[in-house]
This record gives sequence, structure tokens and C-alpha cells, in this order.
Amino acid sequence: MIDSLLSLGFLRSAVISPELRVADVDFNTHKIISAMQEASSYGCRLAVFPELCLTGYSCADLFFQSLLQSRSRRALLDIARAGDASGIATIVGLPFEVNGRIYNCAAFLNEGRILGIVPKTYLPTTNEYYERRWFTSGQDCTGMTIRIEGQETPFGIDLLFRAHEVDKCTIGIEICEDLWAVEPPSSKMALAGATVIANLSASDELLSKAEYRRDLVKQQSARCISAYLYADAGPGESTTDVVFAGHSFIAENGTILNETERYKFSTQIAVTDVDIERITHERWLSSSFTASESRQAFRIVPFKLEDNQPPEVSVIRRSISSTPFVPEDLGQRARHCQEIFNIQSTGLAKRLQHIHTNNVSLAISGGLDSTLALLVACRAFDLLGLSRQGIVAISMPGFGTTSRTRENAERLANFLGVSYRQIPISDAVRQHFHDIGHEEAIHDITYENAQARERTQVLMDVANQINGLAVGTGDLSELALGWCTYNGDHMSMYHVNAGVPKTLVRYLIEWCAESEFSGEAAYVLHDICATPITPELLPTGDGDKVQQETETTIGPYVLHDFFLFYIVRYGFSPSKVFYLSRQAFENKFPPAEILKWMKVFYTRFFTNQFKRSAMPDGPKVGSVALSPRGDWRMPSDACVAIWLMELDTITEE
Repeated sequence: MIDSLLSLGFLRSAVISPELRVADVDFNTHKIISAMQEASSYGCRLAVFPELCLTGYSCADLFFQSLLQSRSRRALLDIARAGDASGIATIVGLPFEVNGRIYNCAAFLNEGRILGIVPKTYLPTTNEYYERRWFTSGQDCTGMTIRIEGQETPFGIDLLFRAHEVDKCTIGIEICEDLWAVEPPSSKMALAGATVIANLSASDELLSKAEYRRDLVKQQSARCISAYLYADAGPGESTTDVVFAGHSFIAENGTILNETERYKFSTQIAVTDVDIERITHERWLSSSFTASESRQAFRIVPFKLEDNQPPEVSVIRRSISSTPFVPEDLGQRARHCQEIFNIQSTGLAKRLQHIHTNNVSLAISGGLDSTLALLVACRAFDLLGLSRQGIVAISMPGFGTTSRTRENAERLANFLGVSYRQIPISDAVRQHFHDIGHEEAIHDITYENAQARERTQVLMDVANQINGLAVGTGDLSELALGWCTYNGDHMSMYHVNAGVPKTLVRYLIEWCAESEFSGEAAYVLHDICATPITPELLPTGDGDKVQQETETTIGPYVLHDFFLFYIVRYGFSPSKVFYLSRQAFENKFPPAEILKWMKVFYTRFFTNQFKRSAMPDGPKVGSVALSPRGDWRMPSDACVAIWLMELDTITEE
């Protein structure tokens, strides 16, 4: 691998629901140490265990037994030493006596030492819970230290644990009910810099509680823009009145990354790679993240994360979709497509309403982008109660137009009930070649762009002719790569596809065929989806064969959209994007090809910013957008040198 997971900003973490016997400290210690060793073998650098896992949460009045207290302290030292041997930072729960009071605590262990102990703040006293009978709230415990084995150890709710090796890796700890409070301690911890929140919990199971618990953790991880590691007590707890299930999971900024299976008596471990860099980038982008005026003072406790993962565990342990713009779940994808289509059509409808026109001109080539734009226009006109005859769909066959695309364009226009015109451009372009002194046999950029600009001129002039709006068809991926002719297809009066990446366009059209435009139109839409992506600017070969396929020239759009998502959305370095690409496209593209097209993407993205700086209005539909008035403000003369230099240092092994 090109880099270690830690150097790329990943923290491999585990939440563990260990096998447990109530009040059997020796048994529980053995199971915790075994689970730590197993997590370490997976390459985990951090392991979080449940609330009071050394004794069991349901000990009740046994917490007052001095033997249970003393055995717990001794066990804590044993676990610390075991953690040093396995090279893993560990957080475990235990009852802990300080100054004559018993606290429900979480201990942070690293390199054979107890680095700090955090007491629980909110103690539940409702229904089946009555923690105040045994424990004291830690709400007033700040700035304290205690002596353990002759060493001064920080104690209190004001502790954060910061790793030396991973920039911005800071861990905050809260315990069970703390999360359910109106103002969870984790909110203050996040504002103080904690990017990872560990919650040691003992949450019993009730009807529908699992869904509520999961949503609560997802929401808090999103609100804090953090990772949230929730470790829950398992069914080994006492069943006197309630049952525990071991519902442990890891969330990151509103998404559940992994979780354990519930109701298992054996030790359950959920492992994932938390992306600290991604969390940090999200916080940079959030103007409201630092808006709070009241901040609690925290003490920072440094700890060491060992970067000793063997090669066999260096493959990332989190889902990396090869199509980040396209949901893999079919139901979610359909909802995704419907929402995007609604945004596009509503945006166009508002613009038409505002300028008081009932007409648009739109180029229709029989390709993906122009088809989507036409469908959006139809829906916008339907929303406004306008006749689709006000949509003038113009086919402009040129030197490279095939009969398949030309016929599909005409058939679709007829099936949708829009006005259709066919205006061949070959003679006009030849006249232009004559005027500027260009040989038609020279198939260079002038040859191609002259056709694109001629089509745009026709589109604009027809818009004036019908007192309407010229609708653009180019997509987000083309804007990212600069794969559009300046003052050609780059320009329009409203750019409905500007926020839609190429990998999503086909799925949107397929969704339209299945959900919005049935019948004969749907048949044509499916055939358009099966047509190769081409600008049709070079002459066709024998048998009307296409001689120019876009992805052969600039690379696969599935790769470019992947690069676009992680470079623009999260600001990742070339090394990290390459690493993620290798994971996502394993067995699809060899590393050398991925690296080749990454260089193409970076070069084209930087050199074509001037086109994006002059792009027309168009609706934003997702989290990645390139409008110079909204999401992406980049100087047109920015240099790509340092990004290409890093790419040159990447090896393909």
C-alpha cells in the first residue's frame, strides 16, 4: 500500500460488547483482554467497551461491596498492561471510588498506563434505572487528579485525549445517559476539538428502543460533526427485570458505519476505519460549528497511537462505493432521482415564471444530457400548466451524427409532444471554415468546436425568435473536466444539468422511463441510455460507425466522478484519493490506469476553471457543485503543480 491508514487520516476503531458475568471481575477481565487482542489483530488502534463492563452494569447494591471495588481496580491495571502488549488504546467502564464517593467511570488506557478517568455526569433515576442509589454525579469533578499505583492520574469530566500521530485525532468520553441529556457533554467536547466521541453504555432493550437509540447516535454524530463510538452492554447482564442486547455501533457525521449483532452471548466486535480527515474537513466548511459562545475548559491528555499495522489488515474497513453520487440501494436511488428531478424542474419553472415566457429552445442530440434536459423541461412546463408545444427541441445533425441518435431524438420529441425542428449545421460550418481559412479535412479542435458553437448560435437565435429561454444540457462532470466548448455548449440561458454528474444522468433517465414517462417514450429512453457517450463531432466510419467516444479520450466517467467527489467534497490529497480509488475499483481498473486518469483529472480541473467562472445559472442538486456563485470559488489561474508532484511520488504497488 502507498501509505498507512493512520497517515491517511484513518483511525481503525472497535466497539465491543464482551461476554460477561455479573460481578465476576476475573471472568470479565479475561474476556475484555481477549477482545482487545482480537481487535488488535484486526489492526484496531482504539477499542471501546461498555459501561461498567468490569463488574457488570446490573450489580445494584453489590457496588457497595469493598471486594468488588478492589478487584475492579486491580483488574484495571491488568487490562492496561495487556493493552500495552497489544498496542491498542482502550476505554473500559468500572465503578471507581474517589474521596469516599463511588463514581460510574470510564478509564482511558494506553501504553500500560491509566491516562485518565472520566465520571458519568447524568445519572438516570427513572423507571428501571436508579443509579443515584450507588453513584455520585461527576458534574463538579473538574481539574482533579487522583493517585493510582503511586502515579498522579487526571480525573474529571474535563478530559480530552489527543493522539500524537494523527492530526486532529482527539477523543472525548461520555457515558450512556450523558447522550440522552438535553445538552450532552459530547457537544461541548466537539466544540473543544474532540473528533471522536466514545460512549460507554448499558442500555436495556424495549420495543422500538433500538431504532431510537440508533437515530440518537446518528443525530449526535451529525450535530457534533464527529465519529461516535457506542459500546453497549450485552445479554450477560442480569435479567431480573430487563434484558440487554449488546447493541454497539459506530457512526460518523450522521451515518452508521458498522454495528454488532444484538442478543448474542458471545463477544461481539464491530470494526471500522473512522476518517478523521473527513470530519475535520466538514468542520472547516461548517460556519455554525464554532458559533457557540459558551465553551467548557478541557484538559488535554496526550496519548500514543502505534502505527504498526501489518499489510494484511491495511485494506480499509469501511464501505467505499465506486459511485458515490449514485446510491446502491434501489429504493434509495429512486428517491434520490425523484428529488433531483424535482429540484431541476422546479428551478427551471421558477426561471420561466420570473421572466414571463412560455417558450424554451433546447438542443436534442439523442444523447444522455440533452435527453435529461428535455425531460426536465417537460416536467417544468407541466408544473406551470403550459403546453409542451412551447418547448422547441432542435436536432442539429453535423459531420458525426449517427442515424441512431438522430432518429431517437426525433422519436422522443414526438412521443413527448414537444415542437421539433431539424436544422442541419454542416453547410453553415463549411461556410465558416471557408471564412476563417480552415481545411475541412483537418479534424482538430477548431473542426470540433466550430460545430459546437454553431449549434449554440442556432439555439440562442431560436430562443430570441420564440421570445424564450435557451436551456443548457451540459452536466457537472463535463464542467469539472472542462469537456465543453467555451461559448459553445458551455453557454446557455439556464443550465438545468449543471449539478448532475455524468454517472447519475443515466440513472435519472432510467428512473424517468420507469416512473414518469411511460409508454413509447420509455422505450426510446432505454435505448438512449444504451448509446455510447460521444459528442459526435468527428465524421462517422463505415456503416455509420461512431469514430469518437468521449471516455476513450478523457477517461471513464465513473473514475472522474469518484475523483470529483473526494477532491471537491472532502478536499482529500491525491495520495488518499488514489488509495480510496484502489479500494473502490479493485478488479475493475489496474492501479496504473487509475493513476493515469487521476493526472488527467487534476490537469483538466485546474486548467479549465475559467470556463466554470463564466458558467450560467443552474440548480444545485447535491453536496458537490461548481458554481462560482455558490460552492466553488477558485482562481482561474491556480497552479496544479503540487498536486501533480504528489501524484508523481505515488507507486502503483
